Amino acid sequence: MLKPPYTRYDQLFVYNFDRTELGDIEDPDLIGTWIEDETAILFFHRDKKELIAEICARTGAVIIYEAQLDYRDWEAGLDITSFQVGPLAVSPLWEVGEVKEVQEVEDVEEAGEAEKATAREKAVEAGTTEASKDAAISEQLLPIRLDPSVIFGSGFHATTRLCLEVLCDLYGDMPDQFQRVMDLGCGTGLLAIGAARLGAREVLAIDNNPFACQVARRNLELNGCEPIITVEQRDLRAGLPDTRVDLVIANLYKGLLMDFFNNPDFWQAKYYLISGFIPSMEEELLAALPIQQLKLIERRQSDNWRLWLLANQCPGVTRVKQP
Repeated sequence: MLKPPYTRYDQLFVYNFDRTELGDIEDPDLIGTWIEDETAILFFHRDKKELIAEICARTGAVIIYEAQLDYRDWEAGLDITSFQVGPLAVSPLWEVGEVKEVQEVEDVEEAGEAEKATAREKAVEAGTTEASKDAAISEQLLPIRLDPSVIFGSGFHATTRLCLEVLCDLYGDMPDQFQRVMDLGCGTGLLAIGAARLGAREVLAIDNNPFACQVARRNLELNGCEPIITVEQRDLRAGLPDTRVDLVIANLYKGLLMDFFNNPDFWQAKYYLISGFIPSMEEELLAALPIQQLKLIERRQSDNWRLWLLANQCPGVTRVKQP
């Protein structure tokens, strides 16, 4: 995550260890630690060969690989900039000058209810250009400030953008029907924050990656969404939460979607926003759906990626899995 003195991501220095237990690592250049498949991947703003050697000597860990890459390359060659989807206006921290926002949010938390609204308004104004302030007033934009870090969910992947577009349409057409939302595989928390900004009253955001959960919580703080959104670290392959909500968002890879589709516990919500797959995967995914209880409301595509909006005609009713 971004911390002073850093105001944006430039070069990434990546070190992949053969284990997860590395002890406490306190370093001002550390972006974060990604835990995956019993390995730890450390991201830094600067070359840290001496620190890495010390960690290896202390823990007996071995480096599987190391790399230096440009942040733009990490983001598939894209520049992460401000963008707008419907009323949602998403800006990375380096475009709104809010790396110091953590302290401002802590000050807001200590204020009374009346002062909270005023403090948040001032924080938004302090990090917004005059032009964007005028646009927010005239178009009633809903600002989202985002630290994307090195986690999926910057808003520039086609599936994330598709999900944001459909969320805006749903809350524009039926705002009262989507008060309880669940985001499975939340990444940066962008979709959960988008739902909260649009009107959801209760959102559960879940990710298996501890670092993703840290980034998502930071983004909740930046946007004052802590009362609405709860971030939970959970291995969804080991068990699903109670999905009896209004909307489940599942922007995930095909293998995990297939596991969910064959799990009756997944099919308890009223609506589903499903994405993360390409056309060649659709036939197999469609065959795994409990089609007798679902209705395909909408199907969208962008850059060869697909999205489904499904309505559950029997929400909260456990489906008996066929042998």
